[in-house]
Amino acid sequence: MPGGRLTQEERSSIGGWLGEGIGYAEIARRLGRPTSTVSREVARNGGPGGYRPEHAHLATAGRARRRRPAAPPAPAPATDPYGRDTVAVREFVEEFAALMARSGMPPMATRVLTRLFATDSASLTAAGLVAELGVSPASVSQAIGVLEELDLVRRERVPGQRRERYTVGDDVWLRAWLASARKNVRWARTAARGVALLGPGTPAGDRMELMREFFARLGDDMAGGLSPATGEPTATGESAPAGGEAPAGDGTAPGSGTAAPGSTATWEETAADAVTVVAALAQSGAALTTGELAEALGWPPHRVAGALARATRRPHLGGPVALRRTPSERWTTAAAPGLLTPGQRRALTRPPEAGEHAPAR
Repeated sequence: MPGGRLTQEERSSIGGWLGEGIGYAEIARRLGRPTSTVSREVARNGGPGGYRPEHAHLATAGRARRRRPAAPPAPAPATDPYGRDTVAVREFVEEFAALMARSGMPPMATRVLTRLFATDSASLTAAGLVAELGVSPASVSQAIGVLEELDLVRRERVPGQRRERYTVGDDVWLRAWLASARKNVRWARTAARGVALLGPGTPAGDRMELMREFFARLGDDMAGGLSPATGEPTATGESAPAGGEAPAGDGTAPGSGTAAPGSTATWEETAADAVTVVAALAQSGAALTTGELAEALGWPPHRVAGALARATRRPHLGGPVALRRTPSERWTTAAAPGLLTPGQRRALTRPPEAGEHAPAR
């Protein structure tokens, strides 16, 4: 019967017709079988010159006996060690992944990320992901590549083994946020080149300039500005101007208010500098110039200037203490706005003693 296994009688007919020099297509027509069935049967069992019907039938029966049906997978436990409903957890992972996919991330990458995030160890091997998601190793590998490019997943070697585990950290959403901010500044830099190419003041150039301004401001709002040189958040929080270059001649690295010439400072480093200068002024209790601060901290003046600029633009870095600049271009600290009433401020402000600079109110 077409589609079923060849019978011993059919194999005998194939052997006889091959001996008569009849081709595969004609043999298949006589048997009512596909030509591919006849050609595979002959190729598996010695070819046109060595086909033996009895031997072919015994060999096929032996192969059938060796093929044992795969054992069905063990049923998943109804609850995990924490007593959670495993079915409900899987449904939540798929729902969360679908929500993330609607934001533009590839669906398989979202499934891998949410599965890792919903795993107590926050890490799984490739084999573990394949088993958990019921997908192919190739699908997992491709999804991991996407997530690594977005800096959302890290590889870690399993101690004593050649296998690797894929891990998400507790800061995964911060990294996703910064990755998005870096993408926005790349859009802004590309649009700036478009402005120069199309011509400022032309209809197309003006549209491109609006695009540049939008993505530059969005990137700045998300991460305090991004360095046009590195794509990392900058020291001062300023977005790159049109053309993608930082102002020259200020003795600082492009896009950075604190880094020495030829170096690049990360957002974390410049934020730490801003916190340090606020703490130094609070410790001093006096109003200091930029030069005095630089001397006290052992920093170059441009680093102090950049840290002051960042602390001014991002007052939340100082916590309950805010920077104040006096009319004489000195810097001091005071309570952040909104923490004390005017009456409390007046009650806590004392007149300066001899030789002491008056704190800013």
